[in-house]
Amino acid sequence: MSEFSQFVVGDEDFLLDGRPVRLLSGALHYFRVHEEQWEHRLGMLAAMGLNCVETYVPWNRYEPEPGRCGDVAELGRFLDAVARAGLWAVVRPGPYICAEWENGGLPHWLTGPLGRRVRTRDPEFLAPVERWFRRLLPQVVARQVDWGGPVLMVQVENEYGSYGSDARYLEWMAGLLRECGVSVPLFTSDGPEDHMLTGGSVPGVLATANFGSGAREAFATLRRHRPTGPLMCMEFWCGWFDHWGTEHAVRDAADAAAALREVLECGASVNVYMAHGGSNFGGWAGANRSGELHDGRLLPTVTSYDYDAPVDEWGRPTEKFHRFREVLAAYAEGPLPEVPEPPARLAAPVRAELAERASLDAVLGALGGAETEWGAPPSFEELGVDRGLVRYRFCVPGPRQPYPLGVTGLRDRARVWVDGVFAGVLTEEDAVLPAPVAGPAVVDVWVESLGRVNYGPRLAEPKGITGGLLHERQYVHGVRARGLRLDAFTTEAVGRVPFGEAGGRGDGRGLYRAWMEVAGAGDASLRLPGGTRGFVWVNGFCLGRYWPAAGPQEALFVPGPVLREGANEVWVLELEGCAGGAVELS
Repeated sequence: MSEFSQFVVGDEDFLLDGRPVRLLSGALHYFRVHEEQWEHRLGMLAAMGLNCVETYVPWNRYEPEPGRCGDVAELGRFLDAVARAGLWAVVRPGPYICAEWENGGLPHWLTGPLGRRVRTRDPEFLAPVERWFRRLLPQVVARQVDWGGPVLMVQVENEYGSYGSDARYLEWMAGLLRECGVSVPLFTSDGPEDHMLTGGSVPGVLATANFGSGAREAFATLRRHRPTGPLMCMEFWCGWFDHWGTEHAVRDAADAAAALREVLECGASVNVYMAHGGSNFGGWAGANRSGELHDGRLLPTVTSYDYDAPVDEWGRPTEKFHRFREVLAAYAEGPLPEVPEPPARLAAPVRAELAERASLDAVLGALGGAETEWGAPPSFEELGVDRGLVRYRFCVPGPRQPYPLGVTGLRDRARVWVDGVFAGVLTEEDAVLPAPVAGPAVVDVWVESLGRVNYGPRLAEPKGITGGLLHERQYVHGVRARGLRLDAFTTEAVGRVPFGEAGGRGDGRGLYRAWMEVAGAGDASLRLPGGTRGFVWVNGFCLGRYWPAAGPQEALFVPGPVLREGANEVWVLELEGCAGGAVELS
């Protein structure tokens, strides 16, 4: 890369300082990779034959509450790492990103009150988007190629044609990017279907297509909408993601390589999605809805975002990596770099007893938000809970005879106690207790979010009890609600939790703690042989959700930089059964 360059969209090619260039890009989401491992993963992309990296930016990860922004400079540090690796960058800042990420990257505090008004020209949506972009985009603007940085292009929204048709909104978004100082070319990306390209394109802005095969047909559709301009597959789906309770998705390496070759034979640029997937640390995995119209049952995404990518979750080259490297080598300007050595792995297996436990009620008392009273049950959004769970407490009046007791509008999973006795598990599809309930009775309903929808018409739907508690046909009113957010689990806060012996009385749910002695820290795999479902932290770093019985994921990836030589503290928040006797690193 030259120190200062001009990158433009020509009639047929991308032009860098007047010279035609082909973008050979790979998706790598910096927020799914531990920062200390960025350099290695970028080196893997370069060794595969790529000259560019693409990333999204998840708004909700940085602004958990209105006006309270986190480390937005993280994006700048990643783009600086991209430049050091000798790569260009494509940035897709949203505000909506999909990405199989919680709520498609939109903050819960925004989608809660607005619902279907998000991703439209509605002023109550546009105002916080503008505030956010004016806070975020200086990280991008200062690193554009015409400022001497690696950023070549910036995306307008994301796959908008799969969701809506508000052309005024898209034009406003493009104008906002320009107002904020983005001077490099803008682009949109959509599926190669007429209604998607019609709904998602902006006049004067490069349109690109997303697909996993059939490049010639896809580009022919794109050409009907855009007769000129460079061809680019902005998401070449070389693998796929997994949902809990399904088979692990795998795409044959030879088939994927042949499809990649077809894209390049069309003279097009490409972005391999994903080149390296990483992990949904922190419980940020989103969810989808089943069916062709994406309006069916909830399908929560697993913690691993391996994606069957050419560089796997551990950063290792796969057969797909070597096949892609062979294809891409023919388009490289010189010999490809050597494949980097893999990061260090844990030197020896470690096992530790989960000797300490605090009940879920005790954890809620120490880390939960304030308990509030409502006439009807509030949603997670109304309680300010993004990732985590809520305890709803109702009183069924009496005397009255036994009637069916159920929840309407349940999202997503609940465990119910009646007068302190466990009464059953409720789901969206099966939301009535198996045995009728008489009054008077005190009912506790613990509701867990399994991930907000990130794609399709059910985007922005709320979590929790979004209807009510029904006893026969009568709503039960008057509820005390208290939320427990995942980000409440800090080292300081957990220090206030009253732990006792793990073998004490209780139903097995709660927060477990163990200490693991590590010699030779490095990348590791964590298993909970007796765990049912919940979340795991190592030294305060949240690895994400575990749910081995549902599968297909049975172990969690632990980045080597998270571990320490000597004592390591592990927390296990078990939500359904018993975490068992031990935690294992291997």
